[in-house]
Amino acid sequence: MTAMQASSRKTLVFALVFSLAALAQFAVLLATPVRPFVDGFSGDLAAVSAWLIHSSGGNCLRHAAVLSNPARNFAMEVRDGCNGINVVVLLWSAILAYPASLKWRLIGAATGLAAVQLLNLFRLISLFYLGQYSHSLFEFAHEYLWEWLIIIDGMVVFHLWIRQASQGSAPAR
Repeated sequence: MTAMQASSRKTLVFALVFSLAALAQFAVLLATPVRPFVDGFSGDLAAVSAWLIHSSGGNCLRHAAVLSNPARNFAMEVRDGCNGINVVVLLWSAILAYPASLKWRLIGAATGLAAVQLLNLFRLISLFYLGQYSHSLFEFAHEYLWEWLIIIDGMVVFHLWIRQASQGSAPAR
């Protein structure tokens, strides 16, 4: 087998494992028994966001996954797509598909989850404030700016993880 064929095979294996892992994780997220946990996670993100807003002197009420400021006549709901889980699923799928030891995969999964969710908290808080002052800026930031920034965060985490995992252990496959 030539180097080119070996490289093509590795790429194909990565793409296949990535695709299957992503499909499996998204299927689990959509499964009826798991929905309460996903919705609960969205509510937990809203709770942490509200706590951070209060801690820094802001005015925010929370009910389940809804953040609001009645004085500004503004409310927003943390839903699927807003909770960062989709990017975490894609990141975990890439980590699973990459040839690394179990130790490095677990480190990548935990670090990736933390990195995406920390940035997502900042995203939710910034959107909460933007929505109170400019509907058009809120829509732009929500639909375009933050979508890309969260995706880029996942890609940067994956890139940095690959560098560390490649130095930390020999490939597992």
